[in-house]
Amino acid sequence: MKYSRFLLYQYLKKSFVISFIVAIVICLYAPANAYVLPGPYILKLMTQNLGKAKSLLVSQTLVIHDDTLQKSGVELSETLRYVFPEMFRSDTLSEQVHRIHVLSKGKAVTVIDGKFADESDNRYDWYKNVLLFKPGKMLQDKLSLLGVDVTVSSLGRFQGKPAYILGARYPDETTPQVWLDKDTFRPFRWIMTSKDGKSRENSLEVRYLEWQKVKNTWYPMRIEFFMADILVREIHVQNIKVNPSFSKKLFDITHLKSLYPQGPPAEQEQENKKDLNEVQKTIEDFKKLYE
Repeated sequence: MKYSRFLLYQYLKKSFVISFIVAIVICLYAPANAYVLPGPYILKLMTQNLGKAKSLLVSQTLVIHDDTLQKSGVELSETLRYVFPEMFRSDTLSEQVHRIHVLSKGKAVTVIDGKFADESDNRYDWYKNVLLFKPGKMLQDKLSLLGVDVTVSSLGRFQGKPAYILGARYPDETTPQVWLDKDTFRPFRWIMTSKDGKSRENSLEVRYLEWQKVKNTWYPMRIEFFMADILVREIHVQNIKVNPSFSKKLFDITHLKSLYPQGPPAEQEQENKKDLNEVQKTIEDFKKLYE
């Protein structure tokens, strides 16, 4: 009888210990996953952690891939100029082509081969937005215009990395969204989906990789662009200078318009290229200039 009581006592003791441990684990785990930081606050932490540089000069190589089996592509040198919080200029240069893209206080222009081409930026130019616009409220407004609902935030994982997701509830990837490293608040993924959200086929995904710190400023040394999980572009950064001085004329859109003639009408260009997808259009544009 005493032995039976002893066995019962040991059993109940073990059950209590196990139940107690499980309860502690649940209590510790549940709050961490039940609460997600608000999107605007996440953006604020992101812009703070990227650094407080006034300007940046970035030298990089842009590689544009085509969609053939040979995976051939075009390599171009680029120089980027950032003046925070809202001015940007990229010069894509080689012996055969020179493309200038300027964003200044909400207005954007593009000049290709000495001709004024467009008064807007395409989504391949958007990647710099999460690096340029500061403070967080300014970036929030810009992302909202591009379809990212910053008021929606969640926790998720990508390739084993825990992340904050702005614009979607994990694991939904059908809406525009930005992913940030949960520990560093540095962005590493931006999914630019189509407006209908029904297909990822025409969606563009940007990945920010190999972050490096230069004089208290963080910047990605490699940026990749994927369409339908196929690598279509990549950027390799060679050099970064922090707080250089730039002439204001470099970002003066009115001044640029006075220097370059107007290119062909956009309607004509679209008609000539209507049978080409977005990646092929880019390749064909550069190939024509190389011929």
